[in-house]
Amino acid sequence: MKATAQMRIPLSRSEIIRVKTKALRRGVWYRVLTRVERACVDLVIRVVERIRSGRLARVMSSILRKLEEAMESRVRRLIHEIGSNLASKLGQIAQKWGNRQALHWAKDADFMQYLTITHLNAPP
Repeated sequence: MKATAQMRIPLSRSEIIRVKTKALRRGVWYRVLTRVERACVDLVIRVVERIRSGRLARVMSSILRKLEEAMESRVRRLIHEIGSNLASKLGQIAQKWGNRQALHWAKDADFMQYLTITHLNAPP
């Protein structure tokens, strides 16, 4: 397995098949990937048991990362976009008010999720 900074990229046939199946079920396989990218994935599934080539690993990693990002839920995406900013801002304000624990709020995934869902449900 090869791991990137944020997400794990599968480099074995069974895991690539799993990602492809998931992408087909969610309807992103044809919408996100070009014909060449789909052919590359299909060819790797047919020919390669485990990717060893660095160049092929980079190509497959970029294709699979594209699929993983497209399959990410709306709330999860908004947590990265909205929740992390809100958590860091609130943490800075609370820290200025004397709360020493507020420094860790910006890294708390549950707090970021809470802030994101609260923001989504707030009246316009």
